[in-house]
Amino acid sequence: MSGFAPSVSRGIARVTESALGPYQSAVIRIGFAATWLVFLLRELPHRQELYGPDGPWSWDLARRLIADNGAFTALMWSDGQFWFETVYALAVLASVLLLLGWRTRTTSVLFMVGVLSLQNRSVFMGDGGDNVLHLMSIYLVFTRCGQVWSLDARRAARARGGRISDLVGPVLWVVLGAVLVAVTVAGRFDSDWFVPALLWGVWLGQALWWAVGRYAKSYEPRVLLDVVANVIHNGALFVVAAEACLIYATAGWYKIQGSRWQDGTAVYYPLHLDYFSPWPGLADVLSSSGTMVMLVTYGTVIVQVAFPFTLFNRRVKNVLLALMMTEHAAIAVLLGLPFFSLAMIATDAVFLPTSFLRRLGGRAARARARWFARGGRAVPDEDPEEPRSPENPEHSHVGFSA
Repeated sequence: MSGFAPSVSRGIARVTESALGPYQSAVIRIGFAATWLVFLLRELPHRQELYGPDGPWSWDLARRLIADNGAFTALMWSDGQFWFETVYALAVLASVLLLLGWRTRTTSVLFMVGVLSLQNRSVFMGDGGDNVLHLMSIYLVFTRCGQVWSLDARRAARARGGRISDLVGPVLWVVLGAVLVAVTVAGRFDSDWFVPALLWGVWLGQALWWAVGRYAKSYEPRVLLDVVANVIHNGALFVVAAEACLIYATAGWYKIQGSRWQDGTAVYYPLHLDYFSPWPGLADVLSSSGTMVMLVTYGTVIVQVAFPFTLFNRRVKNVLLALMMTEHAAIAVLLGLPFFSLAMIATDAVFLPTSFLRRLGGRAARARARWFARGGRAVPDEDPEEPRSPENPEHSHVGFSA
C-alpha cells in the first residue's frame, strides 16, 4: 500500500494537468470532419431526396416522430426550401472549418448541430457509420481537439511571448449568442433538454473563459478553468475509446451466436448481394476460395472479440488495430461502404500510438515544406510539435478558439 498513494497522485495530476491524446483527438477531429464533408458533397445532387422537405420522409412525418422521441434537428424550425439549403450549406461549412481546426470549440458545436439536424430529419437514411458519426459529433464538443494540426494551434504558437488582439472570437460569440437567444425565445427548442443545455453551456463557458483571461489578476482562476477543461477532455476521450471497444465487443459476440459465423461462411453472402457488390469480379475472386472465406470469417470474429482485452498490451493491440483498419478499408472497397469504413477508422484512431502519429505529422510537414520550396514560396510557420503547455494557461487558448 506504500506505493498506492503516490500512484493515485500521479494519475490525478496527469488527468488534470494536461489534455491527453492531443494527436489522437486531432486525428479524430480531422477524420470525422472529412467523412461528413465528403458525404455531404457526394450527396449534394441527392440532398433533396435524403433530407429535403419534399423527400420520401416528409416534413410532417418527421415532426410527428420528433414529437415522440425528442430528437434535435434545426430542420424542423421551418419547412421552407431556403431554410433547408441554408442548414445544408452551414453543415458543409462547419465541416470544412473543423477539418482545418479553425475556432475548434465553436466549430465543433456547429458541426454537431449540422450532423444532428440532417440525420434526425430522416432517420431511415443512415447506417452503422451514421450512428457512429452521430455519437462522435457530440463527444467532439467536449474535447480539446485543436491542440495540434490546426489553425488554432498555429495561432497559439504565434501568440506565445505576448498577448494578441482577437476580434473574431468576440464577434463570433456575440453573433451566435444572438441566434441562440432568438431560437430560445421563439420556442424552437422542442427537443429534449440535452442539446439546448449543451449549446447554452458552451456559450456561457466561452464567455467565462474570455472574462477570466482578460480580467483575472492572478493565474489561479485560469489554472482552474484549464484543469476543468482537461478533465472534461480526458473524460470524453475515454468515452470515445470505450465506445469503440463496445462496438467491437458487441459486434463480435453477436457474430458468435450466428450459425453462418460459426460454420465459417458468413463473409460469402454479402459479397454476392447486388446492393453490396460494387466490384463483382473482385468479390468473386475473394469468395472463390473456401479457405479464404473461412479465414476471413473466423479472423473477423476473433479480432473483434479480442481487441478490448488487448489494450494493456501495446504490441498486440497495435497488430489488431492494423488488422481492423485493413478490414474496414476492405469493406469500403468490396462492399461499397466507404463512409461506414471511414467513420470506424476515425474512431479507431483514438488507439493509434503517439510516436506513430508524430512521425506521420513530421513527414507531412516535410512534404509540405518541399512543396512550398519547389514553388518558390515561403514556408509557413510550422505547427508546434508539442501541444500547448498547461503550465502557461494564458496561452492554452486564444480568445474564443478553445
